[in-house]
Amino acid sequence: MKNLDECIEACLDCTVECESCVTDCIAMNDETHENCIALCRDCADICALCARFQARGSSFAEDLCKLCAEICLACATECEKFAEHDCCRTCAEACRKCADSCTNM
Repeated sequence: MKNLDECIEACLDCTVECESCVTDCIAMNDETHENCIALCRDCADICALCARFQARGSSFAEDLCKLCAEICLACATECEKFAEHDCCRTCAEACRKCADSCTNM
């Protein structure tokens, strides 16, 4: 149960960090952040869904966790390109933590 609770928490934390990163990147009005914004949106959505699937004990939660980890890693890699911005650095860290948690379910 501890791994499940930690994974749900990591997914929810990642959702919040990704949404925050999107907001900050949009405010920068810099087209070099377009892929970062798109990946953060995808990541936030999959993390929120993954947390809900896990919380209700869905038989699809494990498969969704694998996809969530893949998207989190892609998002982390993109955000790390802009690590000079606090929002991107914090988001990348949350994404890597979530990917690790989803992988070790």
